[in-house]
Amino acid sequence: MHLPSPKDIRRMRKRLNLTQTDLAQRANVSQSLIARIESGSVDPRLSTLKRILEALEATTKEQRYTTAEDVMCQTIVSIGPEDLLAHAADLMRENGVSQLPVIEKGNQIGAILETEIVSAIIESPKALNKKVKEVMLDKLPSVDPKANVEEVYELIKEGKPAVVVEQEGNIIGIITKIDLISYYFKWPPVGPTQ
Repeated sequence: MHLPSPKDIRRMRKRLNLTQTDLAQRANVSQSLIARIESGSVDPRLSTLKRILEALEATTKEQRYTTAEDVMCQTIVSIGPEDLLAHAADLMRENGVSQLPVIEKGNQIGAILETEIVSAIIESPKALNKKVKEVMLDKLPSVDPKANVEEVYELIKEGKPAVVVEQEGNIIGIITKIDLISYYFKWPPVGPTQ
């Protein structure tokens, strides 16, 4: 069982916009105990830690749910079906991404993953001259901007490498594992994160 560190508790409290006093009242402990736990100067009893975590979880459920729009990265790096795998590999390397939606006439028709490029190269070193459409997979799953982020989490948990956010047929964002992590910890994503 993984127990949260003092920094984790502080991060969770701040993410929920709770003061130490707010959390203390919700967990039925003193504010000074919360302060000491967060500073690492006291090691709380398991029952106290459980009450604090339950208070944080209850607060999370009370607050408005997070939408796909809240989490998505608006910078979308994509490729066309007629482009070469060499170009796809260059785009991935330059942008630090591991998958690209394949777009044709504004619509997503598939996806290319770095694993597919590696597999193609292992089969034949000349594979980088193949067209993306020869190697691409099915398109990435999509959700509405107002979809609950839990829906995105479930898709990624099922093994989907990314989820696109579509509005009226247009891709307006993309969500990957690092976007979910970044949102949770309030780390601002730097550039494209797919």
